[in-house]
Amino acid sequence: MLKKKWGIALTAAIVVAIAIAGCSQQTSSKKIKLAYVAWDSEIASTNVVKYVLESKLNYDVEMLQVDAGPMFAGIADGSADAMVAAWLPTTHASYMESYGSSVDDLGPNLEGTKTGLVVPSYMKENSIEDLNNEATGKSVDYEIIGIEPGAGIMQATEKALKDYGLDGKWKLIESSSAAMATELQKAYKAKKPIVITGWTPHWMFANMDLKYLEDPKGVYGGAESIHTIARKDLKADQPSAYTFLDQFTWTPEDMANVMVAIQGGQSPEEAAKVWVDSHPEQVEKWLEGIDK
Repeated sequence: MLKKKWGIALTAAIVVAIAIAGCSQQTSSKKIKLAYVAWDSEIASTNVVKYVLESKLNYDVEMLQVDAGPMFAGIADGSADAMVAAWLPTTHASYMESYGSSVDDLGPNLEGTKTGLVVPSYMKENSIEDLNNEATGKSVDYEIIGIEPGAGIMQATEKALKDYGLDGKWKLIESSSAAMATELQKAYKAKKPIVITGWTPHWMFANMDLKYLEDPKGVYGGAESIHTIARKDLKADQPSAYTFLDQFTWTPEDMANVMVAIQGGQSPEEAAKVWVDSHPEQVEKWLEGIDK
C-alpha cells in the first residue's frame, strides 16, 4: 500500500514538474534582445519599444547598448534580435553594405531625419565651406565635437573634412552623444562658438536655437529615415514581437517628446511609460493582428 501511494505521489510530482518546466520554457521563450546606440533618439525609441513589448505582449526584454558596428553585427549573427536605430540610406550605409543580406529590414519607423554639422544660430557661419575661414577655425580651435567613433555621422564628417579641404587643420574630436551635448550646452550658455556633429530628431533643437551648416557637396545626404532591423529568423521564432516591430512607426515630434522628458529629469523608462500610456490609440495600431 505504501509503495502504491509512493508511486502515485511520484507520478504526480513528475506531472507537476513537467507542467512547471513547460511554463518555464514558455516564459523563457518570450525573450527579446534589443540592440541600440547611445544616441538620445535611440534611447527614447528603444525604451518605448521595450515598454510596449513588456507591458502589452509580456516579453522579457534586454537592452544591449553597443556602437553602430556591433549593433548591426549582433543582429546579423543572432546575438541580438532587433533594433529600431538604423539611419538610412546614408548614415549607416556602410553597415548595410556589410550586413544587409544577413538581416531583415522592416522599413522605416520614423521619417524625416537629418544629420550634419550644427552650430548655434548666433554664429555667422551658414555653410561647411565657411569653416575654411581662418577666424572661424581659430574661434573653436579648429575642432568639431563629435560622438562615438563608430557612428555613421563620424564617418561622414571625416569625409566632409576631406571634401571641403579642412582635413589639414581641422580635427574631429571623438566623444559620446552625451558629452557632445554637454559641450554644446556649455558653449551655448556662454554664447561661445562651437561646431558639433548633430542630428534630428534631438532634444537639443527644442532647447536651443541651432542651425545646420549647409552642405553644398551633399556629403551628409538628404533627409533620412530610421529603420527597424531584425534578425532573419525572428518572424518564425517570435511572430508577435516581429509583427509589432514591423508595425511600429511614429513621428519626429513623438520622439522629441520622449527625449525632452528624459532631458528634463525623467528616467528613460519613465518617459517611455508616460508617452505610451498617453497614446493608447497609436499603440493599438502597432499591435493590430497580434494575439495577445
